[in-house]
Amino acid sequence: MKNILFVDATISPDSRTREIAVHLVRKLNGNVQKLKLIEEDIPKSCFELIDFRTKASGQGDFSSSYFKYGKQFRDADYIVIAAPYYDLSFPAVLKSYFEAITINNLTFRYTEEGYPEGLCKGKKIYYVTTSGGPYLNPEFSSGYVKALTCGMLGVKEFKCFAAENLDIIGADVDKIINDAKEAVNREIKY
Repeated sequence: MKNILFVDATISPDSRTREIAVHLVRKLNGNVQKLKLIEEDIPKSCFELIDFRTKASGQGDFSSSYFKYGKQFRDADYIVIAAPYYDLSFPAVLKSYFEAITINNLTFRYTEEGYPEGLCKGKKIYYVTTSGGPYLNPEFSSGYVKALTCGMLGVKEFKCFAAENLDIIGADVDKIINDAKEAVNREIKY
């Protein structure tokens, strides 16, 4: 059975992003580990944390509970990230999560030439986002996530589902959400 990691970076209790992502997770049909990031105690970066990470990485000692996020991400077969599009990006809690999983010698390593090489076994990452207006400049949200997870951490494939213009006056919100769910249905046929 598939090992699915569901990273929920939504904030609203009635999140439209989460609604689409939950639909996607159900379609994937596997063993799901769910992380609701606003309920997690992910430390914010500071000198002491960076120093600790650097020493642990150099010693290959990932026994601290801090590294649980990196281990979960590294070991997942499929990853679903639900993150609304706020202010041309995603919520800050997702950036903190990315800092917690991007660990040298745990989720990536450097080659002799100095290039990052991913250590994650993920087959595919699904990024789900919604926006009140147009989904402008996706390179600051889904593009960043793709570059990090596929380019640095080694996930094989990336797919983004974006539902946009949800807060535009006159928008048919139900249709936009249902269209996004139909796109999920077309993508995941098993």
